[in-house]
Amino acid sequence: MTIAQESPVRTQFPKPRLGGSPGRGRAVARNVGWAAVGAAGALLVWQAAAGATPVPSPVESLRKLGTLLWYPFYDLGPNDKGIARQLGISLQRVGVGFLLAALVGIPLGLFIGANRRAWMAINPVVQMLRPVSPLAWFPIWLVIFRNNSQAAIWVIFITALWPTVLNTAAGAGSIPEDQRRVAAVFKFGRLAYLRHILVPNTLPSIVTGLRLSMGIAWMVIVAVEMLSGGTGIGFFVWNSYNADDIPSVMASILIIGAVGLLLDFAFLRLAKAVSIEKVA
Repeated sequence: MTIAQESPVRTQFPKPRLGGSPGRGRAVARNVGWAAVGAAGALLVWQAAAGATPVPSPVESLRKLGTLLWYPFYDLGPNDKGIARQLGISLQRVGVGFLLAALVGIPLGLFIGANRRAWMAINPVVQMLRPVSPLAWFPIWLVIFRNNSQAAIWVIFITALWPTVLNTAAGAGSIPEDQRRVAAVFKFGRLAYLRHILVPNTLPSIVTGLRLSMGIAWMVIVAVEMLSGGTGIGFFVWNSYNADDIPSVMASILIIGAVGLLLDFAFLRLAKAVSIEKVA
């Protein structure tokens, strides 16, 4: 009797890759390359505009930017502070106004998105107030609070409120029908429905609304601080213009743009994390 001998099974283990996926590395290099091309094109346009107008050249503006960043935290009085201190004041105002808008806008958006009657009652009011320029609200808040800084915070609040409310309401109003049926079958109460159905399905829309609100709020704070005066990055820009220090104005624009980019990137990462968690 012959006993068949089976050959041993060889397990194939993948070879370790050093440095991550080559495809991902090529994608990152490609993105960086195209970003460099775009930046070079913008610098060329800027240089051409500087030759034809009184706008400072990129070299002059970058030199001024280096000077501002070399002593960013000095404080020589209310009207003479370093760029980091001015930026910190603006970020604080935006943060407080944005937080207030989120605390009001998210619950309000969930309420009107999940309640048809509330939507019909509140949506016309929102649509009427939403197009009003944020700067038009500044005198109203100034009359109420009698303080420029507090008025600026509440301008940010009213600015950041509408995108948060509308995006949250849109997400709350588009809950999949099968999940509504599951909630009905298991006889979810209001808290259970809110926790297991409404909030998880609305979360990506909430983050999108917050991202839009932060972008708009960061743009508006510069204009509000130009109007209110005193402190902040917007005041710094306007004060530099009045002092005929246009290189400082251009350097401030670069700083404002860089901070806005970082804020948007943070919310973009949050949006991707929320989307991945929902899919998982």
